[in-house]
Amino acid sequence: MLSPDQAHIHTFKVLPSLPEPLRPLMEIAHNLWWTWRPDAVDLFKQIDPAQWHQTNHNPVRLLGLCPQARLEELAADQTYLNEVRRVHSELKEHLSQSGWFAEQNPEATKDFCAAYFCAEFGLTESLPIYSGGLGILAGDHLKSASELGVPLVGVGLLYRNGYFQQYLNADGWQQEFYPELDFANLPIRPLQTDAGEKLTIAVQFPGRTVQAAVWEAHVGRVRLLLLDTNLQRNQPEDREITSQLYGGDMEMRIKQEIVLGIGGMRALETLGLRPSVLHMNEGHAAFLALEHIRMLIEEHDISFDEAARAAGASHVFTTHTPVPAGIDRFPPEMIKRYFKEYHGSLKLDMEGLLALGREDIGNKNEFFSMAVLALRTSDAANGVSRLHGEVSREMWDVLWPRVPNEEVPIGHITNGVHARSWINSELIDLFDKHLPSHWQTHPSDQSVWEGIEDIPDNELWQVHKRRRHKLVEWVRRTRREQLEHRGANSVELEKCDTLLDPHALTIGFARRFATYKRANLLLRDPERLARILTDPDRPVQIVIAGKAHPADTQGKELIRQLVHFAREHGAHDRLVFVENYNIAVARYLVQGVDVWLNTPRRGLEASGTSGMKAMLNGVLNCSILDGWWDEAWRQDVGWAIGSGESYTNYDYQDQVESQALYDLLEEEIVPMFYHRDEQGLPLRWIQWMKNTMRMLAPWFTTNRMVRAYVEHYYIEAHNRGKRRKADNLANARELSHHLGHLRERWDDLRVEHIEAEEGQPVSVRQPLEVSAVLHLGRLQPGEVRPQVYYGPLDSEGRIVQGEAVDMTHGEDLGEARHRFVGQLKVGNSGRYGFAVRVLPQSDELATPFEPGLIVWDTQSQPTEHSTEEVSAAS
Repeated sequence: MLSPDQAHIHTFKVLPSLPEPLRPLMEIAHNLWWTWRPDAVDLFKQIDPAQWHQTNHNPVRLLGLCPQARLEELAADQTYLNEVRRVHSELKEHLSQSGWFAEQNPEATKDFCAAYFCAEFGLTESLPIYSGGLGILAGDHLKSASELGVPLVGVGLLYRNGYFQQYLNADGWQQEFYPELDFANLPIRPLQTDAGEKLTIAVQFPGRTVQAAVWEAHVGRVRLLLLDTNLQRNQPEDREITSQLYGGDMEMRIKQEIVLGIGGMRALETLGLRPSVLHMNEGHAAFLALEHIRMLIEEHDISFDEAARAAGASHVFTTHTPVPAGIDRFPPEMIKRYFKEYHGSLKLDMEGLLALGREDIGNKNEFFSMAVLALRTSDAANGVSRLHGEVSREMWDVLWPRVPNEEVPIGHITNGVHARSWINSELIDLFDKHLPSHWQTHPSDQSVWEGIEDIPDNELWQVHKRRRHKLVEWVRRTRREQLEHRGANSVELEKCDTLLDPHALTIGFARRFATYKRANLLLRDPERLARILTDPDRPVQIVIAGKAHPADTQGKELIRQLVHFAREHGAHDRLVFVENYNIAVARYLVQGVDVWLNTPRRGLEASGTSGMKAMLNGVLNCSILDGWWDEAWRQDVGWAIGSGESYTNYDYQDQVESQALYDLLEEEIVPMFYHRDEQGLPLRWIQWMKNTMRMLAPWFTTNRMVRAYVEHYYIEAHNRGKRRKADNLANARELSHHLGHLRERWDDLRVEHIEAEEGQPVSVRQPLEVSAVLHLGRLQPGEVRPQVYYGPLDSEGRIVQGEAVDMTHGEDLGEARHRFVGQLKVGNSGRYGFAVRVLPQSDELATPFEPGLIVWDTQSQPTEHSTEEVSAAS
């Protein structure tokens, strides 16, 4: 075999030779719009169903493998050609439409562009550059942005080995392998310069320059840029940077994140794209903030603070992590090594750079946190569910000292899923028949889902039964293929034909096998579980899938425990682990099971989206009240395990919640499923299926989610960024100087005296006037924003669910002393407290809370308040 070190190898590409009438197929194949269009998928499936399966649903590879005789046969089939022309016409129509964004934001369309950075994108199983929920969410975000017409470009990395592929050995222990992706046969293309050369960008690493090629995928109207360092001009170790997703050690992780953040910004710049909004989807991309600041410094010759003010205005940071341990953190020495030649371009010394990633700025031994960097350099931040927003505000309140938790400027936008990517095709046909015609393009419109009630029970149930049958057939076929590949004997192969029962109550459990997700909660009482599964009259079966990170031994042990339970309790055909969880596996599960089970430790599931995918297919959720389910659950759409209790003893918690789960199965879920009318229909179950789709589907879609990002974050960031950067960044300079001015004088500020009618109860809605005397020192009244912060008190005298009202300037008392007055009104009776605080006054601040610039009356800190009894009298 001739190797590259023996001779220079010239490369060339071989393309499928498609007859002229079939040429549109290649255009359709190279736009991932087809992933949410069943009619487009059918075009490729009809070419060769077996090859479609073997290529992992990759239309580009399928067309390349198809024999010329079959292509000629299809080119002569007028029925097929008519369908090709129709689908192609619909693709072109989609690409030419303006969409919701232009209708709602006509002014912004002139110069709006959002860049969405993420370490992984899950768009289709044939492009495996994702590991799990974060990537699937990112892929669904792009799909909905395309449907809504949001001017958006995605930025990520092109991993040539993707995320690992999984199989289990004979003992049930997870094994990993990393097949190399064939980029030439994927729905992506390398970008080229005007001279026809491969488009690359450069990033400085210690003692060397690393080059990355820029590839492009099209997701409807959205472009996705993917960076690839596997270039011969790079050193061997640098070619491996984009080899594996989440592979390698901390050193590899920082390299990947430098390429993603800094390299991603340079790719946009090289293409002439200057996004007005930069969205960091998780902290992996936070280095983009440094590069954005560097670009502004280079262009305008300004200070770091001025550039940071200008850049941060257009940054949006979404955190998905509810625990500090899940954040990427790097030792100071590593940051110093990789940014030794870079920090000077930021007009920062190294300590200044390191401080951007520290919770405690003064702790020089603290690791550099990517989440902290993102929070410090973004004017807008959010969690991914209502509960996760609360967790995030508590988790990061240290960055906003003396700000009450509920006012820490981290909001939330609950995740969603892309409806048309996850609803099964038969159900789509049923919806087309009974729902308004625009349900597919406007899935977040509540009114379109009201027609669910008009679907005949029998029709809905028959569709669902067929999907369960298809799931069972697929599990059997997949298990047989896997065993044949490993050379299993005939006895093992024959067992595949009896796996699962197409008529039994089927529970799905599929997710990343992290320990906090508690996949073994089911096994707390193995004998009781075995009785539930093997009941001859009302059998139950569980289909499980998921991967443990290669370095997560505890996660792998959870998988092994489940496999061993099935073997040792006669439930090998009732509890089945499906290997190599991916988008295709997820699609079968969420469309074919009856119940979706989720058992995380409350507070540790930021959102979760697999249950949403199941919900869209009429599958009922049974879950801990965490993430999205905490705000979605109600009595007639599914089941809650527990009532949202908090525990300090995890072993006790597992015992209580496992018993609650067994009780739900035995007393509610199983009886409801098997209670049938004279026609064999589980009428109450079907009604709950309708309820879950009608009530929850409009809200938990990425169409609603992306609209929320546009309305609450993108447009504000776009406008704020324009103001900050106008007139050669005059606004950013002014704000930076103003805040510097405030910081120099802030220590002079104090609250001297508070006056209010204390001691006497006030009536509900009766105004209570509060007067405060402030010593402003070198500050002026117009530079401060005094407020009365008030709310009900808990048993320890702390304000809970507090709110603030601004105070107005009353009089100048001389010697830098000023009186401010304000009024508060309370709408309910009870025991309340208030405190006076002072914030900086600036209309240009994204939030009123600038770290370090807040003063409380020392006699009435938010934990020790003057109190007022509010009576019920009106």
